[in-house]
Amino acid sequence: MSIQTIERPVTGSSAKLAPRYRVLLHNDDFNTMEYVVQSLMQVVNGLTQPQAVDIMMEAHSAGVALVITCVQEHAEFYCDGLKSKGLTSTIEPDE
Repeated sequence: MSIQTIERPVTGSSAKLAPRYRVLLHNDDFNTMEYVVQSLMQVVNGLTQPQAVDIMMEAHSAGVALVITCVQEHAEFYCDGLKSKGLTSTIEPDE
């Protein structure tokens, strides 16, 4: 007869959440507003056109806008995707 060990998932406040990162879009003077909106919607799945317009307008007026907050791996993916479209994007830890 063998003894079986059952491992239970960690629950409650002892579970650590992965650190979150902010994906930022910086304003540029090269791309059209329409192109930025389309690029945002193509790179960030589930982003609606009104959301993309709001992000683009924030970057245009304030110089930088928050695109999404997520785990580092996803943040790097989104940042790279925006850069591949010719947009200026960075990530930073969410505080």
